[in-house]
Amino acid sequence: MAGVTADSPLMLRVRGISRVGSIARIVLERPDGDALPVLDAGTHLDVVTPSGIVRQYSLVTTLGPPDAWLIVVDRAPASRGGSSSLFDDLAPGDRVRVVGVRNLFPLRSGWRYIFLAGGVGITPIAAMIGELEARGVTAWKLLYGARDRSAMPFADELTEYGADRVELWPQDERGIPDLRAFVGEPDPGALVYCCGPEGMIRAAEIATSDWPAGSFRTERFSATPLLPGHEEMPFDVEIASTGRVLRVHADESILEVVRRVGIRVPSSCQEGTCGTCETGVLAGIPAHRDSILDAEERALNEVMFICVSRAKTPSLRLEL
Repeated sequence: MAGVTADSPLMLRVRGISRVGSIARIVLERPDGDALPVLDAGTHLDVVTPSGIVRQYSLVTTLGPPDAWLIVVDRAPASRGGSSSLFDDLAPGDRVRVVGVRNLFPLRSGWRYIFLAGGVGITPIAAMIGELEARGVTAWKLLYGARDRSAMPFADELTEYGADRVELWPQDERGIPDLRAFVGEPDPGALVYCCGPEGMIRAAEIATSDWPAGSFRTERFSATPLLPGHEEMPFDVEIASTGRVLRVHADESILEVVRRVGIRVPSSCQEGTCGTCETGVLAGIPAHRDSILDAEERALNEVMFICVSRAKTPSLRLEL
């Protein structure tokens, strides 16, 4: 399934869709009725919405039908046409185009697991929990928060694991959770997985800032916000295959600049979340703004995602 691209998409049919509040559960199947493959927890789809916008949705690999794929959509109040299009415009029998199937959030080996999920960020986390349980691994706990209970899909299924392992945290009832208290002191060999809104991810990063490198794992579905004082600056990009030097201005991305001169680079999300535009770095230091690389991978400066990332140095030499 990794070969699914914009040039060779996977056409699926909506088997069913159920809506509760702003949450929609969408089951996708093959039009020919054959079973879809079972994919690892953490896998996401690049989905072309009815509006034409591409958005990423994690597969709920262990709570959906065994022969189909389940995604969950939260209709954002300020939707730019992605979630609202899927929520409002899809009906059973409609076709959906998938242009990418990737796992950038794999479940790694650890001696125990701490899961932090917010809203529909539960989708990859629920899949990981199901995968661990299938292996007989029970050393995990989950804090699951959302604005209210109506925004917590799979809450009923997850609470069946017991209150000692699953803590529900609807904010309208309990306020903001203390993530530091939940994760506890640094624990070598333990892994903390987090998926949810940006505020929760930032709080989790702070709560685990003194944990060993690589302990904290997260997945974002939007570009990493630019911090104050880190305004965009122009820089040069050298194309390694030709030696040509291109200027990237403050209001444009590397991707836009190289495409303008005829260099074809695949890209889906253009938000640093899908991984399609990964590009090798041969010289210079990138300013990473993707939501894919972890701290160790960023420090290597071997690759960057040119749809959002920029440069800390006056120039970059890229493997293009």
